[in-house]
Amino acid sequence: MHFGGIYEDEIVGKAYDRKLMGRFLRYLLPYRRLVAGTLVVLPLVAACRLAQPWLLKVAIDNHIVAGKMEGLPVIAASYLGLILAEAAFTFIQVYLLQYLGQRVMFNLRIELFSHVQRLSTRFFDRTPAGSLVTRLTSDVEALGEMFAAGIITIVGDILVLAGIIGIMLWMNLRLSLVTFSVLPVLFWVAFTFRNRMRTAFRQVRARLANLNTFLAESIGGMAIVQLFNRQRGEQEEFRRLNREYRDANLPVITWDASLFAGVEAISAVAVGLIIWYGGGEIGRGTLTFGALVAFIQYIEKFFSPIRDLSAKYSVMQGAMAALERIFQLLDTEKPASDSPPSLQQSPLTGEDVHSPFIEFKNVWFAYQGEEYVLKDFNLQLRRGEKLALVGETGGGKTTVTRLLSRLYEIHRGSITLGGTDIRTLPLATLRHKIGIVLQDPYLFTGTIAYNITLGDPAAAARLEQAATMVGADRFIHRLPKGFNEEVRERGVNLSAGERQLISFARAVAFDPEVLVLDEATASVDSEAERLIEEGLKGLLSGRTSLVVAHRLSTIRDADRIVAIHRGEKMEEGNHQELMAARGLYYRLYQLQFRD
Repeated sequence: MHFGGIYEDEIVGKAYDRKLMGRFLRYLLPYRRLVAGTLVVLPLVAACRLAQPWLLKVAIDNHIVAGKMEGLPVIAASYLGLILAEAAFTFIQVYLLQYLGQRVMFNLRIELFSHVQRLSTRFFDRTPAGSLVTRLTSDVEALGEMFAAGIITIVGDILVLAGIIGIMLWMNLRLSLVTFSVLPVLFWVAFTFRNRMRTAFRQVRARLANLNTFLAESIGGMAIVQLFNRQRGEQEEFRRLNREYRDANLPVITWDASLFAGVEAISAVAVGLIIWYGGGEIGRGTLTFGALVAFIQYIEKFFSPIRDLSAKYSVMQGAMAALERIFQLLDTEKPASDSPPSLQQSPLTGEDVHSPFIEFKNVWFAYQGEEYVLKDFNLQLRRGEKLALVGETGGGKTTVTRLLSRLYEIHRGSITLGGTDIRTLPLATLRHKIGIVLQDPYLFTGTIAYNITLGDPAAAARLEQAATMVGADRFIHRLPKGFNEEVRERGVNLSAGERQLISFARAVAFDPEVLVLDEATASVDSEAERLIEEGLKGLLSGRTSLVVAHRLSTIRDADRIVAIHRGEKMEEGNHQELMAARGLYYRLYQLQFRD
């Protein structure tokens, strides 16, 4: 079982309905006019509903029972007019609500995606992509269902209920009190089901996130699954997660059906009480037949929004569970400040021509706790220098590049660029100065041109020049559409070498001051590596570069080579000096070329 543990999506344990709704209602503020328009329509709908039973009472008592038919057509036409008016106002109400919901969901998705883009790398280290996709899609859609169910129409339902209670009490106090004797039972049922439904919905949202996470991981690694004949194991794992999601939904169905059935039963009891007590009142001459019919109509209209509320309640509980998860994401792992408070007032020192262009000074860093990957690490690069980092896997080479671009923040020490602590630089400014090429290039769905420029106008101006510089133009021009050739998901229609050449061209197109190559030629063949090496000669000329090397043959011409062992700098020098010293670099070189 490869799914679970740190990838299990958390089931939120606390509920703060008022705080959640209060926070969510702030998203409605930009659309105050839409909300006001909906609120204006609500009493009109309520008035149409409340007037219909009263017209029936008048028709029965004043005309049908009394045998006066001359005014009946007018009342019938008025009744029909109320029905048509209610339909028109309801259409306007539903349209405005749906439109408002779509606007709010749009803004919330934008805020969520923007927030996710600013989260630290540590957050993505421990959060599966499927869980984030669920929050941005399914959880937000749950809010759309809340609008579709009519969150604001609850105000209209309350108006209808209050109006019915007032009219019934005015028409006949005793009959009203007998009828409303069932309300305590109704409130008890609603309160009892409330917490249980909320807990069930939390389970549903969490299990759905787990299912989506597994699907994203399994589909992304389908080639490995098939190559190692793990289809049966993956099927069983999917069956388990799918079963958990199904089982999480069963309590929701049970409580929802029970609540609806309970409201229906209480409604039927209320109608029975009206017929029983109202019939006796008619016999005693204290209640008219038309009033009895109106009471039955009003009690039906009284329980109609309550039945709707039971359905809306389940939707609201799903929305509450979704809001908990959405706000948890927005509140968790706040974006790192561009400048920590202790450094915000530090003056920018500027670059001294005699100082290193890049300097790591007494840097300590650990991914977890006190398990330091870099220990009191020091490193200097001069402007225009090509420096290579070598060492065994896990020694800290890639960590150096990640700290330079502030994907992670150091624990102690400092890193300076041009004499300025990088923590005082805005992240956008810092990363604009640094171009990074990774061992495993990531390509987006789109064209080759887009994957090189990422939609940046300045990079687009250097598109062809960048491709030519790294030798990518040779295979691009052979493609049917050239730079406009479509790239499929993750670049599966391109070879590993071609994908890497595109990532090289991307780095060149953004014209960085510092170029970081993190084992960038490890996944290309010898021919592609030769082409890249030719292009890099022009690219690296006069440009500061930090190269993490797996193939030691690619860094023999580096100005300086630094060997790292378990997070500490062991030795440095050029290729000839380190080979003559017969130390760590010499042993690594002999192991790689012993044949």
